[in-house]
Parts: sequence; structure tokens; C-alpha cells
Amino acid sequence: MLHASHKSWHPLTRWSTMSLLDVRSLSKSFPHGSTLRPAVDDVSFTLREGETLALVGESGAGKSTTGRLVLRLIDADSGEISIRGRDVRGLRGADLRNFRRDAQMIFQDPFSSLNPRMRIWKAVAEPLLVHRVCPRGELKDRAAALLDSVGLGTHLLDRYPTGLSGGQLQRAAIARALSTDPSLIVCDEPVAALDVSVQAQVINLLLDIQEQRGVAYLFVTHDLALVEKVAHSVAVMRAGKIVEHATTGTLFSAPEQDYTRTLLSAIPEMPETATV
Repeated sequence: MLHASHKSWHPLTRWSTMSLLDVRSLSKSFPHGSTLRPAVDDVSFTLREGETLALVGESGAGKSTTGRLVLRLIDADSGEISIRGRDVRGLRGADLRNFRRDAQMIFQDPFSSLNPRMRIWKAVAEPLLVHRVCPRGELKDRAAALLDSVGLGTHLLDRYPTGLSGGQLQRAAIARALSTDPSLIVCDEPVAALDVSVQAQVINLLLDIQEQRGVAYLFVTHDLALVEKVAHSVAVMRAGKIVEHATTGTLFSAPEQDYTRTLLSAIPEMPETATV
């Protein structure tokens, strides 16, 4: 549970009414014995510019797989994915590279998402090198600026991941995701692997970044208490399907599905003195 304060925890500011990400009838199955088991089954949703859509549900609901399908880290079996009206599944070559520059991911475990043999500045700057955003000679300075933007000092530039705490590593991973100035970031359980004491700090950072840059988040999580604070809308997933989709306020005040009510009833009550 989060206990740090933030000046504007509920990010109700709408950057745009324009659709950024449209997903229609997305499906993906994986082998299970001699058959195929659907992991994502006919999923559809829209994410607007600068907003946060939370994908919630129990383990195995298909949330993380959906995020990876959106970024084309794995290929869908069927369905449509479009960014600003452009088909993502059909992108090739330079167009695909441009898409990967505009859509990034923050993984759950910062200890495994950064190369342990790479100095922090090189890990943060790697997307800049891959996408040829700036000359090689400027990479370290750009990495320093990115680390500063997420609250990390330049004294960490030459350290390896083993020399940073979990919270510092996740901040470095966020800096890396921001390096190409993306419009969309898929956040896959971004604080689940962190100590409770630093979870709120990282979430506050993500909210500040959204406020400043207008980046949209597809936020994968099982933590509904967190969702209420960070998301504009929520899609509840169960067994690969979206069973309910509503604005955050509507879903928490008047859920339609029994499954959603069950999830909401399991949220621990916070002490009256606690803040988020």
C-alpha cells in the first residue's frame, strides 16, 4: 500500500480528446499441451493522448500479454492495433523502427530489465543509439540529463545496475523509456517488485512525467487501490477477455459485473491517517 503524498494524485487533466491507441478484436493463443489456449481473446479498447488506461485482473488474465502485443514484442494471431489511425501490425522496416521509438515499455522487474554488464548511462542511452537520435559523442550528456529528470544524480552514471537500489533502478528504467520522447509507454506492474517505501515515489514520478510531457500510459496492474489514483479509465480482464470497461470513477462507484465487485471488495481499507 502506498503512503507517500502527491500534489495531484488523481490525474484528471485531459490532454486531448484525440485517440492515440486503438485496439480492436485482438487475440493471441499459446500452445498448451496438444491444444491452443487463448491468452488474449477478442480484446478491444481505446487510449486517448496523454491519458492512462489501466488493465486490471488476476494473474493469468492476459494483461501483460496485451501490453506486449500492443508493442509488437509478440505477434498477435488476429485483430487490429493502430496508433493515430495507422496500422501497427503491418509496419515494416523504417516505419516499424519509428513506431518502436514512439512506444516504449517499463518492465516489472528493474533488476532484470537493465543489462547487468552495462553501465547505467549506457543502458539509459541505448535507445538513443539504436534510433540514431543523437551523435555518439553526446550520448553520456543526454543520459545525464535523463537521469536528472527522474531524480537521479550524475554520480550514478558510471555505476553498474548492481550498485543501485530497486527504486533507483526503476527510475533509470523510466529514464531509458523516456529517452526517445515516446507518446505511449506500457507500464507492466512498474512498482510490484519494489519496496513499499519507494512505490509511491515511483508512481509520483510517472504522474509528474505525464503532467509535463503528455505521455499516455497503458498501465498493467493487479493493484486496484493504485488504479483508483492513477488511471482515467479501467478495463477489467478475466481469462483473456475484457469483462468491464469504464471510467475510473464509474467503475469504482457503480461496477456492473460481479467479478469487478469481487475485485473491488478485496481492496484493503487504508487507515484514515494514511495518505497516497
